[in-house]
Amino acid sequence: MNSKVEIGSQTAKAGFANEHSVVESFNNWQTDNLAQAWLKAMNYNITEIEYVKATKIKGSFKADVQVQVSVEIKLKKLLDIQNLQVKLVSNPNGFNQIDKRKVDKYKELWNIPPEIIQLLKYFTGEIAPFIENPRDTRRMFADEFTQEQQVMLVDFIRQNQALIISDILKGRGQFAAEWVLVILKIKVEAIRWILKPMNICLNLFGNGEVEITKKGSIKIGNITIQRKGGDGGRESAKMLQFKINPCLLFTES
Repeated sequence: MNSKVEIGSQTAKAGFANEHSVVESFNNWQTDNLAQAWLKAMNYNITEIEYVKATKIKGSFKADVQVQVSVEIKLKKLLDIQNLQVKLVSNPNGFNQIDKRKVDKYKELWNIPPEIIQLLKYFTGEIAPFIENPRDTRRMFADEFTQEQQVMLVDFIRQNQALIISDILKGRGQFAAEWVLVILKIKVEAIRWILKPMNICLNLFGNGEVEITKKGSIKIGNITIQRKGGDGGRESAKMLQFKINPCLLFTES
């Protein structure tokens, strides 16, 4: 699959608010200009398409929408299945959660050693701070760890960087996301959209230095790792959360 990129701007349809609207557009592809533009961005020739069937993917998967495209070329029928991750945003400078789980769930994915698990649980607040006078009595920030602990944490993430960014952005299995569709809708303005293959997104967001920020968060390239927080102090606030600004894709040449 090549890395063709399409960026568009188009008047938003009434009610264009969620993944179901994307499904509706694809299923009305013969008359829907947005769907036709997206199909072209995925390298399809509109005149060769026989039918398109889109469905909303249920469950906790990285892809939100699955699109089946039947193409007939010289009497030969081909059926393609494309999994899209959809990001609908209203703020070009805002951040979007791409993954959140309890630390032990990531342990299963990445075979995290016990000493790193412990640090991450201090970070999320599953374990109370071990230092006196922490900035937040509920948890520790990464820059409150000892220098040795910070180096150990950064080294682990760096050594597993490719696996980590693939799991949190693309996912695994039959519903792994192959494309990312970002739709920027600001009030009544025309929407802007960009559709890119996942390999470009992995490079844009996940490549770069692993570091501990001045605010005590952790960064992998353009991905920020934080304690989830909120939720009225419930246990779900102690999840590890990964965030990106999807609109960075608009700046990618």
